[in-house]
Amino acid sequence: MQVQSMHFKQRAGQKLADVRLQKNLRKLAEKFVTARSAAIAELDDFEATRDAAVERRNRVLATLDVWLQTFERNATAHGATVLYAQTHEDAARLIVEIAALHGVRKVTKSKSMVSEEIGLNHAFGAAGITPVETDLGEYILQINDNEAPSHIIAPVIHKDKEEISDLFARVHGLPRKTEITQLTREAREVLRGHFLSADMGVTGANFLIAETGSAAVVTNEGNEGMCTIMPPKVHVVLTGIEKLLPTLEDLATLMRLLPRSATGQQISNYLSLLTGPRRASEVDGPEHMYYVLLDAGRSALIGGEFQEMLRCIRCGACMNHCPVYQNVGGHAYGWVYPGPMGSVLTPAFVGLENAGDLPNASTFCGECAVVCPVKIPLPDLMRKLREQQVERGLRAKRERVALTVWLALARRPRLYALIAALSAHTLSRLAGKTKLLHWLPFGSGWTKGRDMPAPAGRTFRALYRMREQKKSNVGD
Repeated sequence: MQVQSMHFKQRAGQKLADVRLQKNLRKLAEKFVTARSAAIAELDDFEATRDAAVERRNRVLATLDVWLQTFERNATAHGATVLYAQTHEDAARLIVEIAALHGVRKVTKSKSMVSEEIGLNHAFGAAGITPVETDLGEYILQINDNEAPSHIIAPVIHKDKEEISDLFARVHGLPRKTEITQLTREAREVLRGHFLSADMGVTGANFLIAETGSAAVVTNEGNEGMCTIMPPKVHVVLTGIEKLLPTLEDLATLMRLLPRSATGQQISNYLSLLTGPRRASEVDGPEHMYYVLLDAGRSALIGGEFQEMLRCIRCGACMNHCPVYQNVGGHAYGWVYPGPMGSVLTPAFVGLENAGDLPNASTFCGECAVVCPVKIPLPDLMRKLREQQVERGLRAKRERVALTVWLALARRPRLYALIAALSAHTLSRLAGKTKLLHWLPFGSGWTKGRDMPAPAGRTFRALYRMREQKKSNVGD
């Protein structure tokens, strides 16, 4: 997927002006935020479970190489082949080579954000292989000229039923339907033929279990099972190297948090544990199973100040609760991962110089950190990225000059207090009786879209001194 994150500001403006998108995005709060709140309230030991999840994820990341070796050994013992990809291009090439090895012409895919990272559908197309998305949301996007997902768990949250009805009627060439059950059935009937005729299935993995060499895949539609146990003779699991958990007990802990944080469900509709290809005694399953484990910048985070980001379990809770995401949607972020987690992951994976304003796409309200089930300090990480942007000269010159001036003043308290008092007084006079500033020197970007409340006319220090003096006079 081509990186467009450097255009965040321009895209955000377009999304804010899109009335239909604004209406559709309100579903986030109505659906996911409310549901998560209710699901979390049912857990008496929610905070203890979060602490346990953090400890288990940290334990893996501290010795990731050891757990990868353990996973590879056990997966291989069950007949699977484990391959490692250093880059996005490596991963796409490996999967296309697997397809060529087995003479694959059609691939059914279950939802996988890592496949978006590596541009897998494009790679399949270039090799003459037909990929078919089978998650309903991803299927809708694919038949809409390969549109990118807008959300990591609800990829078409930006579309309403009417848009999808029009799309189905145009692409399927059938009478337009308006009921969700009718639309779902129509998609199911189209996809069923692809499930039966595909040669290979590609899925992601929510977690990899080291002690069993298994992939744990969570879905609500059951399409993952159709991609792995129907005719496809080859199953490829594509995921990042950080998705490891040591044991099934660790998986049980994380599964108490994942559905609740993602969709507000106590449990997901389907949880599959896939361990190796079909045995001689089994009636279904693939004949060959491969794991393609992607690095693409992940190992570079180990031991660094952004390592905590690797705890992420891709639940989407941070974006559901983010006031920025709630207003601009996922496409404004310009790459695979939107919202607060994307504002950290995108610079980490594609380079800070390509991430534009993403570290600044936050109100710093802190809600993303509050709802993160594995306690990733997202605002702190975005603040560190902002520091790096300034240090590397990646911010606009006027912004760097302003910060340099502010730093010089902050180191001289008396001068700082004097400038602050003069500024507060001047701005208060400029605002007049309305006490609102319609224009701000050097800050027109703020007042262009809204008025700024004027300062009270006196600084906090001045007001504090007045209060203390008043108390002293009363004491006398």
